[in-house]
Amino acid sequence: MPTYSVNDLAVARAKRLIEARQYVLNSDWGDVQPRAADENIFLESHSWDEYSEWHLGLTEGATEETKARYGFGYGDFRRIHRTGLIACHYRAAEWRHKDIELVAHELLQLLDKKSG
Repeated sequence: MPTYSVNDLAVARAKRLIEARQYVLNSDWGDVQPRAADENIFLESHSWDEYSEWHLGLTEGATEETKARYGFGYGDFRRIHRTGLIACHYRAAEWRHKDIELVAHELLQLLDKKSG
């Protein structure tokens, strides 16, 4: 089981997106979450740092600048998705990644307050 640390850059980006109202409140995360091909297209014109900002978790021990390094995606590379945050929260709680669970919860509360 991998261990994750919170990606502070991703948390900051998520907060900026929420403040800028760049979010989707109702989507089917299973349909809209980026697939491997979408990630590859994004990486063709963006840096690994920018890619990292879309993932709440950093996989401990994984090689830098590989997809394996980043986990718990929450958006579609344009906007934050409420269902993406819910998926992060659920998966983190399920696998007992407490720090990721708490930050996903915090972001979800912030989004709900902003969009209220």
